[in-house]
Amino acid sequence: MNASSLQMKLAYKNKIFSKVKKFNRKHKAFCFLGICYAFAAIALYDILFYFYRSSKRYICLACGLLFFVFSSSFSYPAMSLNISFASDVSVDGYSSDSEEVLSSEEVAESDAELAVSQDIDSELIREAMESENPDVAEAEHFNPEKQASLSEILEATGDGAAVTEETDEGTDLSNPDEINFDGSDWKIMLVNKQHPIPDDYEFPLGTISGTMRCDERIIAPLLEMMRAANADGVALIICSPYRDRDRQTMLFNNKVSRYMEGGMNYMEAYNLASQAVTVPGSSEHQIGLAIDIITEGYSSLDEGFGNTRAGKWLADNSYKYGFILRYPAGKENITSIEFEPWHFRYVGVDAATVIHENGICLEEFWNTYVN
Repeated sequence: MNASSLQMKLAYKNKIFSKVKKFNRKHKAFCFLGICYAFAAIALYDILFYFYRSSKRYICLACGLLFFVFSSSFSYPAMSLNISFASDVSVDGYSSDSEEVLSSEEVAESDAELAVSQDIDSELIREAMESENPDVAEAEHFNPEKQASLSEILEATGDGAAVTEETDEGTDLSNPDEINFDGSDWKIMLVNKQHPIPDDYEFPLGTISGTMRCDERIIAPLLEMMRAANADGVALIICSPYRDRDRQTMLFNNKVSRYMEGGMNYMEAYNLASQAVTVPGSSEHQIGLAIDIITEGYSSLDEGFGNTRAGKWLADNSYKYGFILRYPAGKENITSIEFEPWHFRYVGVDAATVIHENGICLEEFWNTYVN
């Protein structure tokens, strides 16, 4: 406190005391009131004087508080993208993981919704959910030019003579406690929503048949697997192998649009679409290591493929040739993708053996065995 402030404070107190003395001399019976007035006046002055001296500090504090209040009041409510895809979705009531089904009127009245809620068209949403899995183009696998049988691949590759097979380095699998894999190995590269494809990732593209391509290093083991299946009386047909980012984006946006046409907002449509279609930039099809497989007599990419002879044969034998069922049933909360018995990914024989024998998915394999 500087000298001028102290002098002003003392002058004010002397003035109060002078008034109280005069009052008490005139009204001796009410001297107690004069004393109370003096204490109250001095206390109020001290409080106001304290805030006056600290005015800059409290102005800054008030501005910060007001900024926090206004920014919190008018910011858009955050929506988590880290959702679990193991939940059941009820189309008629449009509810997810909730025991209570909200009507469209209740949703519209919710204070949490800043935008005006649209009426959900249950029929359109149902059609979007039950539509052909857009992991391939619309009816693509029904087009003979977009699928390849063993004979067609052999014709395109010259019976595989020009293709060199990439072999494993002989990882010792005899001692499970000492199994380790190199995370830089292209065969076990982890690609998902949390691990998008690196911008500088490059790989050699080889032709399977016609315009269908994949990483050329997996064509030889793919042919070997198809030959083995054929020897067991199972005809495997390849569809939808490598796709570039533009095509993946188109497929994903188409699915989002289908849900939005049913009345969902963009974030709702985005979250639901990502259960069936991989988000662009995080699809294994974009690195040429994933293929979709169908069979003669069953060309639908749905869960029913897992019950066909081809689906069962692949589930039991694909690991012998370095392929794994990438999105198995019961692992949806880990992979963030629904069960896809037709989607197989090349990881090499050693990694595929470990994954198959332990009943795990690629994410769990990375968490346990990869350096």
